[in-house]
Amino acid sequence: MKKVLILGASGSIGKQTIDVINNNLDRFDLVAFSVGHNDSAIDDIIISHPNVNDVYLISDIKRKHYEQKYPGINFYSGKNGLKKLVKKVDYDICVDALVGFVGFEPAYISLKRNKILCLANKEALVSGGDLIKKALKNGSGKLYPIDSEHVAIAKCLSKVNDRNVEKLIITASGGALRNVPLDKLNNSTPEDALKHPNWKMGDKITIDCATMMNKGFEIIEAYYLFDYPLSKIDVIMHDESLVHSMVKLENGKFIVDFGKPDMHGPIEYALFEGKNKFEVLEIGNLDELSNCHFHEYNKKRYPLTELAKQCLKNGASKMIALNAVNEVAVNKFLRHEIHYNEIYDVVKKVVDKTPTIKHPSLFLTKLIDKKARKEAKKC
Repeated sequence: MKKVLILGASGSIGKQTIDVINNNLDRFDLVAFSVGHNDSAIDDIIISHPNVNDVYLISDIKRKHYEQKYPGINFYSGKNGLKKLVKKVDYDICVDALVGFVGFEPAYISLKRNKILCLANKEALVSGGDLIKKALKNGSGKLYPIDSEHVAIAKCLSKVNDRNVEKLIITASGGALRNVPLDKLNNSTPEDALKHPNWKMGDKITIDCATMMNKGFEIIEAYYLFDYPLSKIDVIMHDESLVHSMVKLENGKFIVDFGKPDMHGPIEYALFEGKNKFEVLEIGNLDELSNCHFHEYNKKRYPLTELAKQCLKNGASKMIALNAVNEVAVNKFLRHEIHYNEIYDVVKKVVDKTPTIKHPSLFLTKLIDKKARKEAKKC
């Protein structure tokens, strides 16, 4: 029985993780969790999982309310409460389903504690990939991705055997605005960009899908997760989101992970440490997938993907700024403070101004993030 800590339990991935745990109660036991502003989920989770002993929420005032309501449970809140939760709780698996840079340090701490990290938070590897890799190398912690694209690549790579890999190929739907003419993109509203054709996700990641910043992040993640150079990681447009990602072999064949757009499978893969049963397809060419459509992505339509690649080439400080400013810019767009095309403009401006530091410390990583956000808010 593995004891599980979920960070972001009230979000989309957190809720689906609880579903997977509830379907495998002989394997997993939820012992701790965090929520954001949606603390209304606390009661249901505690009632449904009697072994929960530790909970984090943002509000100090609401923490006092829950402490009175559940005197046998430890509650944490405030600026350092989340780190205390991750440092003190007795757990085997940490599911990091937080959104944004806030998910980086808990991921790092859990690996430093030699825990199993199931990572849905993209920003941890984008902003702190070198530090995460160092923690893995120097300890006995393990990292399993939850992103459907990276789970798909991991599955496909497990079937490569002794054959040579030509490319890791990440699929992309193109998001809600994929069919909007380029000269009309800047007229797109947050409401337009939130209408994803295939996936149901949180607001921030849905906007990242529209700009395809998420694919830039996923390229960086794949670089750290699988130890392949940037030259061997590619993106292809795929309208239906049925192929989650694939591996192209040097003999011209493809190994493909095929399935409906549903995160329960990737979450299960991570929780079971890749040991659950799964199937992938091996095909001679993509035309064999008759119900799927693939095409090259338009670099002019998705400049943030290209900027992410450049940041990976230039060093960690650029990736930290990329993530930080994107968070600020997306929030500005969601609040109707900037136009759609200005997301890229703001990100590019601050990234260009950020000094290049190849391997910053944890302290510097947080400082670069803070400064980049400050600059972005001025834009």
